[in-house]
Amino acid sequence: MFDSFFPKPKLFFFSFVFWSLLCVISWYTVVQGLGPKLSMASVFGIDYPDSLAANANQLAKMHFHELTENATNAWLYQYMAVCYAIFIGVWMIWGGQKWAKWSVSGSALIVFITWFQVEVSVRLNEWYGEFYNLIQKALATPNSITLTKFYSELSTVLIILMVAIIVAVCNAFFVSHFVFRWRTAMTDYYTSKWQHVRHIEGASQRIQEDTMRFASIMESLGVSLLNSVMTLIAFLPILWGLSGYVKELPLVGEVPQALVFIAILWSIFGTLLLSVAGIKLPGLEFKNQKVEAAYRKELVYGEDHEERAQPVTLQELFGNVRQNYFKLYWHYVYFNIVRYGYLQFGAFIPMIALAPSIVAGVFTLGIMQRILNAFGQVENSFQYLVNSWTTIVELLSIYKRLKAFEQAVDLKALDPIEVETQEVLENN
Repeated sequence: MFDSFFPKPKLFFFSFVFWSLLCVISWYTVVQGLGPKLSMASVFGIDYPDSLAANANQLAKMHFHELTENATNAWLYQYMAVCYAIFIGVWMIWGGQKWAKWSVSGSALIVFITWFQVEVSVRLNEWYGEFYNLIQKALATPNSITLTKFYSELSTVLIILMVAIIVAVCNAFFVSHFVFRWRTAMTDYYTSKWQHVRHIEGASQRIQEDTMRFASIMESLGVSLLNSVMTLIAFLPILWGLSGYVKELPLVGEVPQALVFIAILWSIFGTLLLSVAGIKLPGLEFKNQKVEAAYRKELVYGEDHEERAQPVTLQELFGNVRQNYFKLYWHYVYFNIVRYGYLQFGAFIPMIALAPSIVAGVFTLGIMQRILNAFGQVENSFQYLVNSWTTIVELLSIYKRLKAFEQAVDLKALDPIEVETQEVLENN
């Protein structure tokens, strides 16, 4: 599943995690401060500003901060380009894998786009704060702002959204090709071993359908995980800073960094709750694939052999399908009650936490919007397993089916459920 597409998969993914951590730590500890000396953004007119005078007014300070932020962002892009080039270059040369052009370079591009989309979310969070402060000013003091100023703020966010939309569309197009290349790599590998796997129940379906589903779900879950990690890196410091506005929690009283504390605890609670509620689902989803495949295979045999697919046999096989589906539906009832109840109630958690501060009027409407947005981003990142649980369940069932191919190729004993299914098919 991975060897067919990625060069030395275990080492590749480990090196990616290690290199990413090293680059991030280096940026915050050393590299960021080297920008004024090493940045080449001055070629495009983006320079670090001169030192700020001690008696500078507020407007000068704001201008200095804006220029410094722009120059730092330009230096960050240069640093990232070097980090990407080193990682991709090493694996393209040393990996020696047929699909390295897609698996290595493609994965790097997807990671970069994911980071870019998180940065867009950070920009939007800042814009919401300024925009809602503007609205509060307009509502509190009529005619204190002009329509030109209002439309100017809207035009700013339109530019951000247009860039985000274009990047998202291009990314979706690229990801489609990336997934299909992964499917092609798995298909080439499995078909080359067809004599070893042809006896496995539903072998044709596993090669034709499960390979595509596996690659697509793995890419989706992988990007979601990266997005969650990058969102935490970007928004956790923001929420940490905004927590300074919230000095008190209902029933608890004063808690340092209260918003971060609540986001982490609530997410851990939800993850544990959903894990317990959905513990039986992976096995049921896998068994569901098995009984469906057995029923489908008998129908396919019936197309070419008159003695196959008799009503009694089909009724028995479909009875297995019906029984497993009804069992699956029942388990999803209580799982969905827990899941949707948790998610719906969770939407009110930040408002409950902010209640004392809202009543005390310790922050503006814009600050509140930034807090709610940052809290939601951090909470969703911590809730990766909660939001992805049903997809993970589907992936596990597909993984188990494809794993049988690996066992057959390596001449290993099949899982008990595979042996049981083979016996059922042979008896029919």
